[in-house]
Amino acid sequence: MHISRASGGISVTYKDRLVFNHSKEMPFVSALYWSVKQTSLHGTFKVNTKIKKVVPLTEFSIISEDNKKIELQFTNGNISLVVQITAQDDVLRFALNTNEDIAYRFTFPSTKKEGFFGGGEQYRQLNLKGEKIVNFVSEHIKIKPIVQKTIFKFIPYKPKKNKDIATYSPMTTFMSSEKYGIRFDVDVYAESDFKNEDYSTFTFEKCPRSISIFYGDSFKEVNMMMNKDIPNREYLPEWAYDGMIIGVQGGINRVVEKANKMRDMGVAVCGVWCQDWCGKKVTAAGSQVYWNWSQDKKRYANLKEEIAKLKEKGIRFLGYINPYLVKDGPMYNDCKERGYLVKNKKGDIYHIKSTTFYAAMMDLTNAGMIEYLQEKIIKENMLDLGIDGYMADFGEYLPVDCVLHNGNPKELHNVWPTIWAKANREAIDSHKRSKEIFFFTRSGYNGVQEYTTMMWNGDQHTDFSVDYGMACVMPATFNLGFSGMSAAHSDIGGFISFASLKRDEELFVRWMEMNTFSPLLRSHETIRPEINVQPYDDSIIEKVGKLAKLHKELKPYIMHCMSDANNGIPVMRPDFYNLNNFDYHKDLYSFMLGDEIYVAPVIEKGAKSRIVHLPKGEWKNLINKQEYEGGKTYTVEAPIGTPLAFYLVN
Repeated sequence: MHISRASGGISVTYKDRLVFNHSKEMPFVSALYWSVKQTSLHGTFKVNTKIKKVVPLTEFSIISEDNKKIELQFTNGNISLVVQITAQDDVLRFALNTNEDIAYRFTFPSTKKEGFFGGGEQYRQLNLKGEKIVNFVSEHIKIKPIVQKTIFKFIPYKPKKNKDIATYSPMTTFMSSEKYGIRFDVDVYAESDFKNEDYSTFTFEKCPRSISIFYGDSFKEVNMMMNKDIPNREYLPEWAYDGMIIGVQGGINRVVEKANKMRDMGVAVCGVWCQDWCGKKVTAAGSQVYWNWSQDKKRYANLKEEIAKLKEKGIRFLGYINPYLVKDGPMYNDCKERGYLVKNKKGDIYHIKSTTFYAAMMDLTNAGMIEYLQEKIIKENMLDLGIDGYMADFGEYLPVDCVLHNGNPKELHNVWPTIWAKANREAIDSHKRSKEIFFFTRSGYNGVQEYTTMMWNGDQHTDFSVDYGMACVMPATFNLGFSGMSAAHSDIGGFISFASLKRDEELFVRWMEMNTFSPLLRSHETIRPEINVQPYDDSIIEKVGKLAKLHKELKPYIMHCMSDANNGIPVMRPDFYNLNNFDYHKDLYSFMLGDEIYVAPVIEKGAKSRIVHLPKGEWKNLINKQEYEGGKTYTVEAPIGTPLAFYLVN
């Protein structure tokens, strides 16, 4: 590490890489008097910001300097920031110490050709250059695009831009095409601006605790270095690779009927996911779960015995929970009496509205609530019943104006999904059947990869669209991978269905073709099961069976990819990742599964073929064994039910 002095400023370099410049004209750090106000509706947050004053910390002094450690002080008037930078194993650690509790902006150099990836789950695009990324956990789905696609469908729909799409899982972690990663240890609202060709700025409502920069020779190496900082502990029990998990609801009799039908038709079914195991609530939006986390003894009578019978057939039973309790339900009243629910500033229960009903939030800062969640809900009501997996939904709705048992909600809002995942992981890890059980989450933040066992991409529209439909799953997964979240999957066929927005046979099968090459193969019945195509429908069950069989046959390979995930290496990667050269990026909507399988999903309605840009190497079509020379572009026939997947020969 070296400091160069020139023209009244400094440049810090590390192994011939420019870390940052600082001058009066372009200071490395500025303090901001920044007003940040958030409002929410149905979990979607609107943030209004206003910069009242920018104070560039132009003055600097070098407190100490050697090859492995430097200490700098940046000042302007009474505002001071001390930056201590240490170098170890190609990682630079910036310890930050300020005397003012205000916002800060940091400026790092960039180039015109440089690409930036990550920032958590960014759905619309992979390269964030030219974008401004907001760091605030929020509901991803918005009402306006749904209305535009359905009620106003006579007007051509224009896909939303990345800046207009919120995310369940933002992260202040990024990776550059120049083979370095940068992570900011901070919890509050932030904006990362990559619009300028020559530099990038990172602005935070409060000064980060630290900054880490990871320098490597390959994307894998950088991912592995970041993994040492925050380890990835995602996993799946071995049974979860043995085919598909079908989403089905409506009571245990219907569940058993559909599972038996699929097994009798030769479909490899390893699990049934029944989100309404705890009850059903029909709302104006469709069929929703009754948010009271105990067995619905009417629809799911003798559930423990029925779960055991399914398990004997090799079919596991999965359920659903979230950190909310429906108003006036049994658990709501119990937790209200115990003082376990989030309150408003008047001291009353803080209610949120989901579609047409109200619910309260579990206060995850209250040790009593955590114990109730882990011992009563997860262990007694679910795992002891025989449930082997579940969706741990939501986590992104915490209002910033609520009152918690302990802590500031504005500073805990982003961290809430990680707290939620941690509580679930602790419950599973301490259970006697821990190795057989997993859960999957949709919301996240820095560090969630240490607790969740599997991520899913949240709610998508039941269509092919690039902003909210099938296509958005791929950039979302890639960006998660660059951020340290190495494994994810999506609902086969999507979830959001409204008016004319619903899935047909083509969409479901095309989506399943893609997900066959993801870690977990799981379907969802959508919010309107009765009008959307399902995997057990006669019209597609044969194709579903072939794809489920293929996924099961890939089990050893996918398990190997998942072991790499624990080293921080993404299971699903963009086309240029293994080649370590962003110049080779040809197709945003294709991916590498591990090192040896290339997948080109069909994402266009009515398409009978697809243009395939094969990476360098020699390839064979996984289905018909036709050989292809890599580094070239082909138009390949793509009958529905036949995935376009190729494996590397050499």
